[in-house]
Amino acid sequence: MVRRVAVLGAGVSGLAATKSCLEEGLEPTCFERSEGIGGLWRYTDKAEEGRASIYRTVFTNSCKEMMCYPDFPFPDDHPNYMHNTRLQQYICKYAEHFDLLRHIQFKTLVTKVKKRPDFSVTGQWEVVTQRDGKEETMVFDAVMICSGHHVYPSLPLADFPEIQKFKGSYFHSREYKEPEKFRGKKVLVIGLGNSGCDIAVELSNVASQVYLSSRSGSWVMSRVWDNGYPWDMLVITRFRTWLGNILPRALSDWLYVRGMNRFFKHENFGLMPLDRTSRKEPVFNDDLPSRIACGVVVIKPNVKEFRETSVLFQDGTVQDGVDVVIFATGYSYSYPFMEDDSIIKSRDNQVTLYKGILPPQLEKPTMAVIGLVQSLGPIIPTADLQCRWAIKVFQAPLFLSSLPRRYGNSTTLQTDYITYMDELASAIGVKPNVLKLLLTDPRLALEVLFGPCTPYQYRLRGPGKWSGARKAILTQWDRTLQ
Repeated sequence: MVRRVAVLGAGVSGLAATKSCLEEGLEPTCFERSEGIGGLWRYTDKAEEGRASIYRTVFTNSCKEMMCYPDFPFPDDHPNYMHNTRLQQYICKYAEHFDLLRHIQFKTLVTKVKKRPDFSVTGQWEVVTQRDGKEETMVFDAVMICSGHHVYPSLPLADFPEIQKFKGSYFHSREYKEPEKFRGKKVLVIGLGNSGCDIAVELSNVASQVYLSSRSGSWVMSRVWDNGYPWDMLVITRFRTWLGNILPRALSDWLYVRGMNRFFKHENFGLMPLDRTSRKEPVFNDDLPSRIACGVVVIKPNVKEFRETSVLFQDGTVQDGVDVVIFATGYSYSYPFMEDDSIIKSRDNQVTLYKGILPPQLEKPTMAVIGLVQSLGPIIPTADLQCRWAIKVFQAPLFLSSLPRRYGNSTTLQTDYITYMDELASAIGVKPNVLKLLLTDPRLALEVLFGPCTPYQYRLRGPGKWSGARKAILTQWDRTLQ
């Protein structure tokens, strides 16, 4: 019988895990190595060891109605897309509202998580922590890993020949905080993800020239869509997902590419993804196309080699006088506290988890990894539903055998948002029943089916039901407009 649960990390996933445990009558202890909650969203002026790090001007890519905790909407007066400080305030309010802080041990580093000798019978874990130089070992019935994946920078210098000859400075985007010290310099940003594009656009206001190098291109989307509405309120709907699933693949791919090219033709800007139909997460940047059009950001192909003060690109062009290189090359998954790393990682360093949550080869399903799944949807409601699902598994491992797919068959981490959320929600009995709603509450049914798939939909019924969910869904456009 699972009672005591260790939660690793007090970011948005760790808080959802702590609250889900309390909702189900379990006893969570949340360990946080820093002195505050918020994880990635708690901005600091310097990158701290073992913690996610953001730059000063980070804004959210999901709008407030789509990315809130499902039983805790943002205040009406908040803008649709938020600066990190605003989001951090909301996270603190959430923790306060549900009284989560007393379950968190701050400045406590988890150094080891290992199976107990009788794991195959009890499913229990030993968790070793360090605080003020003192070490403590505790036993837990289950572990929820909520440490995120923006902590350990991936800096693949081996892929960049002669980088050691380069006389300028180079560093990972994790170290970047603000643009001022790059005034008048020529900067090369490597990597066409959200961070790379944000940093390139921001630097283009002060640097003498910015180059943005990409290996494989990417779709670039604006946060502001048709008629000025938030992109995700229009794109992430049940109806569109259903349409995408029933259309022939070729037609659905054609519509996808056409939709991505609706504001500007990616080919003309040198941004076209190599794999046009791949549904990998697009980049959200409202300013990049205009910065390219103004010539202050120049798109370049992959780097072939570095020289002392110049860079040779794959297309044979050479750029002289480069002062700074910023590697926006993402992060690698790392779990330094796991005694047996292979529990989460497979041989080729990939993370493969059943439903994107459970390590597949455990004798007892008493460990969950929360918040790693990547979809076009927001992370907060995803993590919330993952936690609710995982706790059902902890409490009744038999629940796994009732799931449609055999436990042990693992899914990788790229997935369609609504399909994935509905799969978890069906399993725990919280997926909205649209047919039933059409008969009993047609107004709500139409909003659930054709409107945005906001998080409140997963609190309409079943365990964890929230009495305010219906009203929140019927007033979501009012709050967006406000």
